Amino acid sequence: MSREIIVLGAGMVGVSVAWHLASRGHAVTLVDRREPGGETSFGNAGIIQREAVRPYAFPRDLRTLMRVLPNRQVDIRYRPGGMVSSALPLLRYWHHSAPQRYSRIVSDYASLIALSLQAHAPMIKAAGAEGLIRKQGWLEVYRSAEGLAERSRDADQDAQRFGIASRVLDAQALSAMEPHLVDGLAGAIHWEQPWTVADPGGLVKAYAESFRQQGGQLVQAGVTGISRDGKGWRVSTDQGAIEGERVVMALGPWSSNWLAGFGIPVPLFVKRGYHMHYAMPDTASLDHWVMDAEVGYLLAPMRAGIRLTTGAELERLEAPPHWQQLAAAEKVARGLFPLGKRIDPEPWKGARPCIADMKPVIGPAPGQPGLWLAFGHGHHGFTLGPVTGHLLAQMMEGETPDVPMAPFRAERF
Repeated sequence: MSREIIVLGAGMVGVSVAWHLASRGHAVTLVDRREPGGETSFGNAGIIQREAVRPYAFPRDLRTLMRVLPNRQVDIRYRPGGMVSSALPLLRYWHHSAPQRYSRIVSDYASLIALSLQAHAPMIKAAGAEGLIRKQGWLEVYRSAEGLAERSRDADQDAQRFGIASRVLDAQALSAMEPHLVDGLAGAIHWEQPWTVADPGGLVKAYAESFRQQGGQLVQAGVTGISRDGKGWRVSTDQGAIEGERVVMALGPWSSNWLAGFGIPVPLFVKRGYHMHYAMPDTASLDHWVMDAEVGYLLAPMRAGIRLTTGAELERLEAPPHWQQLAAAEKVARGLFPLGKRIDPEPWKGARPCIADMKPVIGPAPGQPGLWLAFGHGHHGFTLGPVTGHLLAQMMEGETPDVPMAPFRAERF
């Protein structure tokens, strides 16, 4: 079977790339071993984060490092195997998190984040997915006045520099918005622009169905090989071979292993995460997505129940799950809001594909004509998938992209 463009990976990024290429009239085959939205895109917090202009940096202050060192925190845990296997990318991550370098990274990153809502909007409309979207922002809750004041200063700077809309809630205003949170909180930042999604995996599936309705083809198969075939490309799968003129690699944390075979080094590591759904108690309600910022987990009132998502775990991609981080988050969360019983048979585990300089890889693969790259979005693949699809389609058609793409090309490594 011969198709013009093959997109590998049916998460939010890959589906969005396929959708944009199909909308421009290309013949596109989208390939994944699972159904669309079945991996990392299924398990995230479900926020299209217009406010997220500051990617997560490696902590460099002694206070934070000493807090993390005992390895009992909810927001970040590490495993020796994960630290050893990713030692070089993590060292580069620490390097790029220095204040002056990080400031430049924020400027680049913000150019993508600024397009997030306007990139999702036409896809939501085309997919008929408006019922999944809530446009009321989300709450970043603080237990200490000091933490709230520090974050408020960041919010003020982001408003002036990037047009991020937010308001600071004191304890009384927070209680008025979410009366069933525990008493004694200092307040919250209400990020007003972001949209929240009641079923993240469902949104990816809706986008994939919209892609199919445009004439795109979905193939559920495991990829076993990628090779040049004359002037085009050949993708071998456990269901047979697919040939195309061009290939887009959007395989998330698995991308770097494939690229190593082409001699293209990418400093990628993974931050794993977990979630569990809980029943809504009869005596309480939760109307907004709520992050317990100084602890490091998030509660999201989704279709499947209240989803609790953990922070990051530095561990090998395919290592067995470790449930302690989720258990610790649940213990604290029950003190913040009266969660009901667990709903899922077992917790979900996924892995965020992170790049050492905190920026995704978007653009052509060096030295491999016809191979294009779209991965490494860290915590914000769900937010930036449609942006990536839009920009990569512009690049593949020889147009001038809406933002400068040099900071995101693989040549930077």
